[in-house]
Amino acid sequence: MSSAVGADPAVVGPYLAATLGDERWREVTVDLVAAGMSNLTYVVTPAGGSADDAVILRRPPTGAVLATAHDMAREHRVISALGPTPVPVPRTLHLCTDPEVLGAPFYVMERVVGLHVVDEIPEGYADTPELRRQIGDGLIDVLAQLHAVDPASVGLDDFGRPEGFLARQVRRWTKQWDATRDRDRPGMDALAARLAETVPQTQRTGIVHGDYRLDNCLLDPERPGGIRAVLDWEMSTLGDPLTDIGMLFVYWPEAGETRPVLSPVTTLPGFPTRREIAERYAQQAGVGLEDLDWYVGFAFFKFAAIVAGIVARSAAGAMAGKDTSGYADRIDPCVELGRAALDDGAL
Repeated sequence: MSSAVGADPAVVGPYLAATLGDERWREVTVDLVAAGMSNLTYVVTPAGGSADDAVILRRPPTGAVLATAHDMAREHRVISALGPTPVPVPRTLHLCTDPEVLGAPFYVMERVVGLHVVDEIPEGYADTPELRRQIGDGLIDVLAQLHAVDPASVGLDDFGRPEGFLARQVRRWTKQWDATRDRDRPGMDALAARLAETVPQTQRTGIVHGDYRLDNCLLDPERPGGIRAVLDWEMSTLGDPLTDIGMLFVYWPEAGETRPVLSPVTTLPGFPTRREIAERYAQQAGVGLEDLDWYVGFAFFKFAAIVAGIVARSAAGAMAGKDTSGYADRIDPCVELGRAALDDGAL
């Protein structure tokens, strides 16, 4: 048995054997997935089994700061609800709400075989501009599919409070920043105040992912542009779908740009520009983009607050061995990008 902080295989194995009704899970190996800086993701494999037999276990970080961002029941619920829709999600297998088992609630889902692109595209995959364009288009098409889902039709009509969503989001992430601030950062405080004063009118409401980006999706290994699964639903809720576009733009540098903490993959020839993304999404979703600058400015503020939370959890020893060196130095550049989006435009 391997050792994994937060998911002891001596506990996980017998628990899965009992709940799944299958003795092959009695002994397991548990491996922490390297990607991700918030909820912890583990690959659980039965003794003697192969990668094809493995399942995925998700639990909150071992020292969660903002409890609502690590609600396993909510994450399990939204993935389960989206299962019958066109939105590609893993099949959920079990939810455990008893914190006595692993020290926190957790859930288990199928392991989807797909390509996880983080910092670079593997050699031989999407190696032409045309294929890279298909990846970008595929990401937008799936996001539009998500936002087209009627929450009530999948039992998610009470999954959030769309009324006042944007103002509440600014307050929520300002509170997160206040709870985890590492030092005085006047620019962050000024950006928070400015966003609160200029909240736009929401055009439509829907299911919001909350952190939609390339490396929160698994790509089809055989067909660039195909999305096998959308992952990391920990911040999903009902609200303004344009917040997902704003956040996607944070993670979408173009050729010649460098941005803190972010992957350079989208700078490769062929990936659509942010303007092209916005136009494709607007056409599919039937929404206007006149307030897009605010959504991008807010997304950079939210991202900076998330980074501050990671820094705080790391300082508390709650990041399960992940390297967070230099993260604090990336907060102010994100704040500046948020201010620039408001002043100079997001595209």
